[in-house]
Amino acid sequence: MLKYLWDPANAITTGGLLFSSASLFLALSDHLELSIAAALWAVLCDHLDGIVAARTKDRHPDVAKMGKSLDGFADIIYGAVLPATIVIQLSRASVLALVTATALLAAGAIRLSYFANFGKSADGRFLGVPLSYDVPVMAAAFVVRPLVPSELFVTLTPGIFLVLAGLHVSSIRVPSPNTAMYVAITIFAIVASTILALRSLD
Repeated sequence: MLKYLWDPANAITTGGLLFSSASLFLALSDHLELSIAAALWAVLCDHLDGIVAARTKDRHPDVAKMGKSLDGFADIIYGAVLPATIVIQLSRASVLALVTATALLAAGAIRLSYFANFGKSADGRFLGVPLSYDVPVMAAAFVVRPLVPSELFVTLTPGIFLVLAGLHVSSIRVPSPNTAMYVAITIFAIVASTILALRSLD
């Protein structure tokens, strides 16, 4: 089964899983800024693997099928498990954190199951907010964290992600990313991950 990882797109997806693993380790070690910095690179891998897959000529159907499943598992790890873990660590395992984490995991599983079976809507849009939005939202929150009172931040962040969990399984139709959005996400991920990594070293 490892032979399928030689495919360029699948190799990038696997790279994203490695970043997710590092992010999870850092989150559980209470290095939340570094955890989010690593998670942003998992997001970049998720965006890049789809672009590479679409441009790979004569890609074997079995390789593509493996890649689709692998990508789904990678999505739920960085898009639901990581944010849930960070919320729990940030809130020191509060009841609100438990509710939020449970909602994120359930919404992530439901959303990805729906997408695996039905894909995008007829107009090419996603039904509900994609899981790939969670880590950038978390990164943006942590970038501005020094400007927010600590107690407010710890309470507000789980609330934001509880709302996001609902949006993941909502009827909102979200356009697929275009080139400009991919560029914007890439720039944001690089800048935000650098800021968070440098701050964690202070």
